[in-house]
Amino acid sequence: MNDIIIYSVISLSLIGIIAAIILHLVAQKFKVIEDPRIDEVEEILPAANCGGCGFPGCRNFSEALVKSAHDKKTIEGLNCPVGGNDVMAIAAELLGLAAEEKEPLIAVIRCSGSHANAPKKVHYDGPATCAFAHNLSSGESGCPYGCLGCGDCVAACDFDAIYMDKTTGLPVVKDNCVACGACVIACPRDIIELRNRGKKDRKIFVSCINEEKGGVARKNCRVACIGCSKCFNVCSFDAITMNNNLAYIDYEKCKLCRKCVVECPTHAIHELNFPARKEKKVEVEKTVESKKVADNAAEIKK
Repeated sequence: MNDIIIYSVISLSLIGIIAAIILHLVAQKFKVIEDPRIDEVEEILPAANCGGCGFPGCRNFSEALVKSAHDKKTIEGLNCPVGGNDVMAIAAELLGLAAEEKEPLIAVIRCSGSHANAPKKVHYDGPATCAFAHNLSSGESGCPYGCLGCGDCVAACDFDAIYMDKTTGLPVVKDNCVACGACVIACPRDIIELRNRGKKDRKIFVSCINEEKGGVARKNCRVACIGCSKCFNVCSFDAITMNNNLAYIDYEKCKLCRKCVVECPTHAIHELNFPARKEKKVEVEKTVESKKVADNAAEIKK
């Protein structure tokens, strides 16, 4: 009886030793040696885990940076929108590379269908999310392209950089926007776009994405783009394209001359952070000349 117990203990011990040796060999064979620079790069990043870089989190982004630096000897195409150029420059220096300068971006709302411009025609009674409303109706104003006003973009923003204006019913982007793109993804109507902040934060863009014909679009919103091509015709820099009854301004080509803004008959083109327009000299001269003619006529009558 004692011999059976002894043999059992010895057998189990041998099995345990053999299994441990096998597991050790397998672990050594398939072990992954992690580059210590991953931790160093991660410490530099802002730890926002917003996904604006295209990766699930800052850890994943730091791994991608180190891998790209090791395999391709460059980190071109990788960018942290929250940290910006300063953070990317530090990360690049740590990896022994140079970071490309990126123009800072900001989200813009490409819809002007406020309560005043696009009055309600129906009342939506359903789940208070844009995702649901988009699938169930064309919107309270009747515009199938306009903002639904339920605030999915606000809920998606982790930086308190966007809010719903109760007066207009439209979202408003604040200056602290980091261009993470969460609001862009959250909007089922695709009315939010990331664009260059521009010199002195100045921007010109078509605040409408309605692709319906002009007459139909104007029935639902008085400031809709009607596809008249007037802006396209006055642009000297090929920055404006016309497609599906809709004008679009390429922010990389636009020189901010503002000719298109004046030309737009529905005021669908917005200009932000520009100084007030000065009265044209020609118009002043015409006014002065008209006054002189009127004075001369009065003298003749006398």
